[in-house]
Amino acid sequence: MGMGAEARKLIAQRAAREVTYGMMVNLGIGIPTLVADFIPNSLDVMSHTENGILGMGGSPEQGKEDGNLSNAGGYPVTIQSGASFFDSAEAFGMVRRGHLDLTILGALEVSGRGDIANWIVPGKRVPGMGGAIDLAQKAKKVIVLMSHTTKDGQPKIVKECSLPLTVKEGAHMIITERAVMRIDQGELFLLEVMPGYSVEDVLGATEADVNVDHVGRRTS
Repeated sequence: MGMGAEARKLIAQRAAREVTYGMMVNLGIGIPTLVADFIPNSLDVMSHTENGILGMGGSPEQGKEDGNLSNAGGYPVTIQSGASFFDSAEAFGMVRRGHLDLTILGALEVSGRGDIANWIVPGKRVPGMGGAIDLAQKAKKVIVLMSHTTKDGQPKIVKECSLPLTVKEGAHMIITERAVMRIDQGELFLLEVMPGYSVEDVLGATEADVNVDHVGRRTS
């Protein structure tokens, strides 16, 4: 069974805490899109989209959507003061030159050493891999937001990814509805346990080996 709206919101709120002053940030499709709603304006962050916006804001109020403003996933957005617009070639040039401080992506699987599989399930049709490979390779920090398990309860944080890889050893952090984890030099560390779960709940739903020596207090 998929995650509810409150769990998705909790993940997005926690991810927003990783955003610091003056960053250029790219938010992927799915849960990462929600992060924009929780980044304080005081941080002076510029959100980047592959379809050509620098200075994307959060979601518009219902009924106030602008059909000319959307993120890379096609969902309506707002813009910040000082925003700029450009074509996709310019947007990807920013990515490939390493100008992004942070990218926040969704994923289908992540291995314990940070391999990311997020663009295709074999046998299912998709329009393409989008910017996932460039983003995961070139951003200075990569955070993965996803459900901890599949709809049938299988771990998504695994020893080895079974799906086609987007990038090897690209993830620096994983945030799910159960936990916050950091990947450092190929090792997976449990940092925080989300409300309603225990360390045992996290370990029981994780296939990869997890170091729990650094686990702190639960996320509020």
